[in-house]
Amino acid sequence: MAQLKNLRIGILGGSFDPAHRGHLLISKIAIKKIRLKKIYWVVTKKNPLKTRTFYSLNERVKQAKKLTKKIKKIEVVYLDDVIKSSKSIKVIQYILEKKRPKDLYFIIGSDILLKLHKWHSWKKIVKLTKLVVFSRDGYDRNSKKTVVVKYLNKNNIIFIKNRPIKVSSTLLRKRIKIQN
Repeated sequence: MAQLKNLRIGILGGSFDPAHRGHLLISKIAIKKIRLKKIYWVVTKKNPLKTRTFYSLNERVKQAKKLTKKIKKIEVVYLDDVIKSSKSIKVIQYILEKKRPKDLYFIIGSDILLKLHKWHSWKKIVKLTKLVVFSRDGYDRNSKKTVVVKYLNKNNIIFIKNRPIKVSSTLLRKRIKIQN
């Protein structure tokens, strides 16, 4: 992780099981619209809401790096072992401490915004970062009425109106299961 003081950086976290062109598309949009100098794709060992992953950690990191290799502003990292946690707040605190960015943007989909208030230390997350919320088919209307949006009162939150992204990790895993 290179030093990025006084710059705008973003975090896109998840299990990336698998990483796909939807992740790449929202990253490119965030780089352009928010003028990010770097986005960290933070691959976590396992989604705490799921029992297991489809691909191994090594496969997921390798896939993500392969997908992003031509985009220098995206860096794939695995931090769980370094910070001894997979919690988003710990990732945020680590990046703030190590990189000291001017602004830190936490990139999520509108589907995640619906549940964000149930996350560990969610109020700290939204205090330390600016939320960047990408449109997800079927979630946008309800996401704007969430506990988090009411708490933030439209401060520190950016809604990105993007075209519907028809690909998801869940859909890709289902297709792979059908093929096998």
